[in-house]
Amino acid sequence: MFIRNLTVVNYKNLIQTDLQFSPKLNCFVGNNGVGKTNLLDCLFYLSFCKSCFNLPDSQNVRHNEDFFVIQGKYDYEGEPEDIYCGFKSGHKKVFRRNKKEYERLSDHIGFIPLVMISPADSFLIQGGSEERRRFMDSVISQYDRQYLDWLLKYNRALLQRNNLLKFFASNHQFDADSLEVWNEQLIFTGEKIFKKRVEFIQELLPVFQRYYDFICEGNEKVDLEYISQLKNQNFRELLRESAAKDSVLQYTTVGIHKDDLDLKLADNPIKKLGSQGQNKTYLISLKFAQFDFIQNVNKVKPILLMDDIFDKLDSSRVGQIVKLVSDSNFGQIFITDTNREHLDGIIREVGGRDYNIFLVSAGLISLM
Repeated sequence: MFIRNLTVVNYKNLIQTDLQFSPKLNCFVGNNGVGKTNLLDCLFYLSFCKSCFNLPDSQNVRHNEDFFVIQGKYDYEGEPEDIYCGFKSGHKKVFRRNKKEYERLSDHIGFIPLVMISPADSFLIQGGSEERRRFMDSVISQYDRQYLDWLLKYNRALLQRNNLLKFFASNHQFDADSLEVWNEQLIFTGEKIFKKRVEFIQELLPVFQRYYDFICEGNEKVDLEYISQLKNQNFRELLRESAAKDSVLQYTTVGIHKDDLDLKLADNPIKKLGSQGQNKTYLISLKFAQFDFIQNVNKVKPILLMDDIFDKLDSSRVGQIVKLVSDSNFGQIFITDTNREHLDGIIREVGGRDYNIFLVSAGLISLM
């Protein structure tokens, strides 16, 4: 799986771009703020039907324009695939595969597996539990379409239950039977989501630890623990016991929407003790583990995007990462950096195999 050609019009600061890519290594060099990240975001968009920054589509349109277009032509096991996305202000977004429009965007998720490593990943450590749940959900949804369906149904039921609790409070009434309808939907989907998350973390953890050991050369210990209320108690009992509290607070206080990940360094929360370099190593290792996991499940190598990943890392860790991405384990790779030396080091490591280097300047991109 790789992308041969990308066409972009009016996406953020990208004016009009038509690029041909190497099936192996593609490097983008340029100063900060010129559009390198926006280019990777286009690739992310074609896989997930949205920006990696979760922005409304109206905010992705170039200033003083009212539409954007992103189109990618892929090679999928020797077969051509054409993915098109178009958005115009005031209109519904159009997303097509081979000129056929999707009825549901969720049907596209997982078709083009992709992993992105970027500075924005710091939210996994510094942000709230929602960020870490989103990480689990985004990975599992790429290989398990049923999981995504369960997740959408769970969130709809959660919204309806919360609205019902607010209705009860404002009207000074309570109907246990009405609440039970949404309880059943939460239980049915929530228990399935919980089991999938447990399985995912169990399989991801040893791969993550192996990558971290390689990058830091075995000098540090890391761990990753899944935290859920459903680990120690039946979901039905949790909802029953929390009914009175939920009525007072007017929202659902228990369930898989409260799950979290405990990210640890040397048995302590990395958020409190980790240096910038350790935090970045942790996140890069986690994303490499995600890559391996998706590849093993789908039997297809995801496209790998690495946005400015070498900043805040010492030369030793940079060298180890270069060795990793130069390995044949990875397929098509896109790397951005302000430092041409980093990119040259990767090119030397891969032995001069197929690669392209692009110069990015003020939203314009040219082959070097």
